[in-house]
Amino acid sequence: MCSPQFRQIPDAPGRHTALWPKDGVQFLRHSGRDSGPSGSAIAKVKVRDPLSWHNSFRAPNHSPTFVEAAPIAIGLDKIRAMIAMRSLAVFDLGGVLIDWNPRHLYRKLFDGDEKAMEHFLATVCTPSWNAQQDAGRTFADACASVRLAHPRQARLIDAWFERYDEMLAGPILGTVDLLTELRARGVPLYALSDWSAETFPVALKRFEFLQWFRGVLISGQVGLLKPDPHFFQLFLETFAIDPARAIYIDDRKPNVAAAAAFGMEGILFTDPPALRAELVRVGLIPG
Repeated sequence: MCSPQFRQIPDAPGRHTALWPKDGVQFLRHSGRDSGPSGSAIAKVKVRDPLSWHNSFRAPNHSPTFVEAAPIAIGLDKIRAMIAMRSLAVFDLGGVLIDWNPRHLYRKLFDGDEKAMEHFLATVCTPSWNAQQDAGRTFADACASVRLAHPRQARLIDAWFERYDEMLAGPILGTVDLLTELRARGVPLYALSDWSAETFPVALKRFEFLQWFRGVLISGQVGLLKPDPHFFQLFLETFAIDPARAIYIDDRKPNVAAAAAFGMEGILFTDPPALRAELVRVGLIPG
């Protein structure tokens, strides 16, 4: 299997151009004024070796620790000022903008046998198995290892990568409508997502709105998964984002909590109408 290559996004004002890491270094170029001084700059960002991260995937010291902060009295005027500062949006992708689910593919492969399909997804190609690809492990290694344990399921196992596009049912239209509205209003847009480096190009090719983001950081690029605070820290540093200006939208509570711990306004995604109400509340779109 060939190594994945990330297509370079053409330069545009305010857009970050990212190349896949080489020898543990990710090169990014930024032009514009939205998140830093005017002009162009080249930065080298040291990233964690995905293989070494994979080797300690279940290690306790890689589990994020959340500390509940003591209540702080904040005046209403200060709260209003903080809300008024929010001027850019950071989106998770799967489950927020893109309807990704392995069941979209495996219902076809199991001829509608829901019980057999759910057993396969719970015991063979499991969420924790897939998370390791999101963290940087190659599908060649991943599929080979699980085929050894389940040789009779080899065809179904290989289908995960070979027919990955069929797991993407399409865009979540109501959320994409909101993304379109934010873009039209000139709101800087970014994405932070758990996604394999090998399969993300499939989504890039299919969904035009992924080109609208000024910066995208994918877990498979850097060997980190949400809600690891290091992943959020790397994202903020890479794109020079002031968390006090940012809202973060995700469909998982631990990820929203991790973003809030850095000072971002965390919004738990449930459905597009509820997200619209939240965007109105923080002042990014009119009521």
